[in-house]
Amino acid sequence: MEHQETAAPLVPSRLSLPTLRAAAAVCTACDLYKTGTQTVFGEGLETARAIFVGEQPGDSEDRAGRPFVGPAGKLLDRALEEAGIDRKLVYVTNVVKHFKWTPRGKRRLHEKPNAREIAACRPWLEAELRLLKPDVLVCLGATAAQALLGKSFRVTKMRGQILKAEIADAIMATVHPSSILRAPDDEARHREMELFIRDLKVIAPLLRH
Repeated sequence: MEHQETAAPLVPSRLSLPTLRAAAAVCTACDLYKTGTQTVFGEGLETARAIFVGEQPGDSEDRAGRPFVGPAGKLLDRALEEAGIDRKLVYVTNVVKHFKWTPRGKRRLHEKPNAREIAACRPWLEAELRLLKPDVLVCLGATAAQALLGKSFRVTKMRGQILKAEIADAIMATVHPSSILRAPDDEARHREMELFIRDLKVIAPLLRH
C-alpha cells in the first residue's frame, strides 16, 4: 500500500465501526505499523455515550488487538463500577492505534508517541468522534488531553473539571489508569485510585437518562 502522511485518505466515507476498524487494520500512515503486532482500534457500542481516550495500546492490547484489556484496563473497569458508570455506555480508544515500544531484554517497554505519529493517527480518532457523537469525552493522561485540547493543557491543573468544546458537549481530563499502577506503594496507589474515581463521579450524572 502507498505510504500516506496521515490516515485521512483511508477513512471510509460511510462511517460505521466495522468499516472504520477494517480500514484502520491496514493503516501505514506512520512507521509504528512496522513494529506493532496489529492496529488496536477503539471498542464499544455505537450507542455509547462516553468516549474514553488514552495514549496508545500497551503490550497486552497489542497482542490481543483490543484496547484497555491489560492491567490499566482492568483498573479502569473497576473505577467505572465504583463511580456508578455503566461500562456499556463507554467506548474506549487511543490517540495512537499502534503500540510504540522499545526492547528491554525480553520485555517491550512503552515509548511515548511523538507529534508526527499522533498527527498521522488523528483522523481515526476524529472519525470515531464523528460517528459516536459522545455526550462526554474523557481524556486519560497528558498525551490524549494535549492532542485534543492543545499543547498548553495541564492535566494536573485541570483534572476533573468539565470543559466545553466543539468535539463534545462535555470534556474532562484525568490521569491515565496506568499512572496509578506506577505509584510507588500501596498507600499511594490507593490514594490515586480514590482521586481517579472522584474524577469519574463528576461525569456520572451526565450519563444517566
